Amino acid sequence: MAQLNDYLDGELPAGLCAELEHHLAACPDCRVVLDTLGQTLRILHHLDEAPPPLPPDLEARILASLRAG
Repeated sequence: MAQLNDYLDGELPAGLCAELEHHLAACPDCRVVLDTLGQTLRILHHLDEAPPPLPPDLEARILASLRAG
């Protein structure tokens, strides 16, 4: 897993990077793991940012949906 982190951070040595990319091209399971890890890291990096404002009527729509459901 550490190699995947290094790969995503651009810190994996070129030779290992090429080997990993060769493996990923033929292994859909590892590709899913890498993509999921990448998404997780992107989410974690954005936690420090202020969330976008919510639409003003969102709470009312959620409550109406819950009442209707």
